[in-house]
Amino acid sequence: MISRVLVAVLLIGCVSSSAAGSRAEVNAEVRQALSNFREQTSAGYELSKKAAGILVFPSVIKAGIGIGGEFGEGALLVHGKTVDYYNIAAASIGFQLGAQARSQIVLFMNDKALGQFRKSKGWKAGVDGSVALATLGAGGAIDSETAKQPIIGFIFSNKGLMYNLTFEGSKITRIEK
Repeated sequence: MISRVLVAVLLIGCVSSSAAGSRAEVNAEVRQALSNFREQTSAGYELSKKAAGILVFPSVIKAGIGIGGEFGEGALLVHGKTVDYYNIAAASIGFQLGAQARSQIVLFMNDKALGQFRKSKGWKAGVDGSVALATLGAGGAIDSETAKQPIIGFIFSNKGLMYNLTFEGSKITRIEK
């Protein structure tokens, strides 16, 4: 048991240190993730144009051997400009083996939700704010109830939107770059 914990901690440590990038690197990865987002879900991209703020994590890496974790760095954009940098982290226990990378985008659809997020000292999805995970319906449209929520999340890979995933339990913290 101790060896699995040690391996998981080392794995997560390697992931988090390798994910750390300069402002320029993070900004370039954010632009690429938004481009991929636009290509994969035009409905989501159209919705993002109405958002008060967009939090983009271009690459969230999840790894584990029994005990796992995930980590990624990204940026908050307001009116198309980067205003702050953040990291996202979560831990999990249960059957898991391997690693995967995915992009995550959180849309703050109004100023109140965005303001509450920005004032927090460490925002935990599901505790400090509920994130409605977007799914696509007929013709690639976003569910109308989801589109009405104050905070909407998208999880996708290079193969498209990913389902049965969640933001719950993820802690998002502002970082200095």
